[in-house]
Amino acid sequence: MEILKPLQSGRPAIKAALFDFDGTLSTLRNGWEEIMEPMMIEFIAGETEIDETLIEKVKDYVDQSTGIQTYYQMEWLAEEVKKAGRNPCASTDPWWYKDEYNRRLMERVSRLREEILSGKTPASNYLMEGGEKLLQALKDKGVAIYVASGTDHEDVNEEARILGLDKYFTEIVGAPSRKASCSKEAVIQKLISDYKLQGQEVVVFGDGKVEIRLGNEAKAITIGVASDEARRHGVNPVKRERLVNAGAYAIIGDFIELDVLLTWLGIVKSEK
Repeated sequence: MEILKPLQSGRPAIKAALFDFDGTLSTLRNGWEEIMEPMMIEFIAGETEIDETLIEKVKDYVDQSTGIQTYYQMEWLAEEVKKAGRNPCASTDPWWYKDEYNRRLMERVSRLREEILSGKTPASNYLMEGGEKLLQALKDKGVAIYVASGTDHEDVNEEARILGLDKYFTEIVGAPSRKASCSKEAVIQKLISDYKLQGQEVVVFGDGKVEIRLGNEAKAITIGVASDEARRHGVNPVKRERLVNAGAYAIIGDFIELDVLLTWLGIVKSEK
């Protein structure tokens, strides 16, 4: 665990925890970039030659947009297709691109879901190490646990159920059907405004800069999860840099150092 900002002494106890889902708790969608990037390049370039400038532009955008609702990524794609003018017959509708991306992604995700449901593969193969133990520890301490995801609401709820995590959550909020709105911002505002929580009564966990930025704006404690999704443990240096720059209070790669994390957050008392 890498601590970047000290926590203030005398702060209130943590009452709620907000988690991003994909890449933070679940690895079911690991490799989504490998589907999104080629798709974006394909539709921007059309029949024209694919150049390094386009490849780098798409890679940079996907990297910096990690964590936002998929619709907004597809909105960027539709605008880039229009601006480039290299594929004049392509759609200009972001929802069309979102549907096509989701179709391609779900070819793989649906197969993994079925392997878990059939018992062929244990759900633990797609959980970040220590994640479920953290959820159990938070629940045992009376901390309300929320999920906010840029993935479609129906899908994130289903995947939480398939992975056996849904029982820990007070509420799961994904991207609403056919609506362009930020689920993460909505949940954070709900915790702060509707439930009358002070900023540091909330801790936010996520592997994207979006939730870290939103958490910081709400004065919550933010934990950057620089996860290596392929190994399910250890720190991904690319994510780490992104999360440090986003202003996370601390960086972890997984949830293995559970006692260290809970003690630092003040959820359990130090034995010293």
